[in-house]
Amino acid sequence: MSSFFSNANLSIYARPDRVAAVISSDKHKPPMSPLLLLLLPLLLATANGKTTAVAFVTAAAAAVRDDDGGGGGPSAPSSSPVPPATPPWPEQFHAVVITNLSAHGGGGGLQLIDLYYDWPRGRDLNIVRDQLSGEPQWNVEWTNGTAFLFDAASCATFQFAVGLLPPDWKSRAGAAYLGRDRVDGFDCHVWSNFVFARYYEDVATGRPVSWTFNGMQRHVLSFEAGAVLQDSSKWQAPAYCFIDSNGGSSANAAAWSS
Repeated sequence: MSSFFSNANLSIYARPDRVAAVISSDKHKPPMSPLLLLLLPLLLATANGKTTAVAFVTAAAAAVRDDDGGGGGPSAPSSSPVPPATPPWPEQFHAVVITNLSAHGGGGGLQLIDLYYDWPRGRDLNIVRDQLSGEPQWNVEWTNGTAFLFDAASCATFQFAVGLLPPDWKSRAGAAYLGRDRVDGFDCHVWSNFVFARYYEDVATGRPVSWTFNGMQRHVLSFEAGAVLQDSSKWQAPAYCFIDSNGGSSANAAAWSS
């Protein structure tokens, strides 16, 4: 929702020509699909990259305003007082999220994401399937700001000055309550912060309904509080993520193998 995290027309994530600005080590494998680059990172929060994050959210909010002006997007939320209770996210959950990539120059088609959020272990995983595609794409993010973005043939590693969005982000500095709006048929509280230009939460249940990140609207099809992906191999980046440009082992290999 992470993921959380990663997905749009804004900043470097939808601009493959600018990816070098954040890649700490781009492996010797072939370059990845531009759609995969839209995924990084779904669940990033500001820790000590405040200036960059503020600029990021400003641009994301501008993208939302542009979308609203063109019709088809959610309306501006109605003004209302901050709800008395702001329940945190579950510390672990699984969400199935869908995006229509035809909007905002995303390249067309649909994208389905299985998002696993695991705060106690300091990680989240996005399993990304593009419409009528074969193998899924994987994005593993860690609380220290390290992320691995890979498919069956290629891998890129990223290092950010920010980590995962904490469960209580709505109660922290930088979060803003924007009021209420009706989205996807649900009466929603609307929030924003350094990650989300708009985050829509069902008033009745507190479950996420939708969010706007990097100008793209993502819709939550299902949400399972407490769900955990038990298969540890799914969290492990492949060996070729740890091979440096000279063919040797990366210094990160020991730190991220399990």
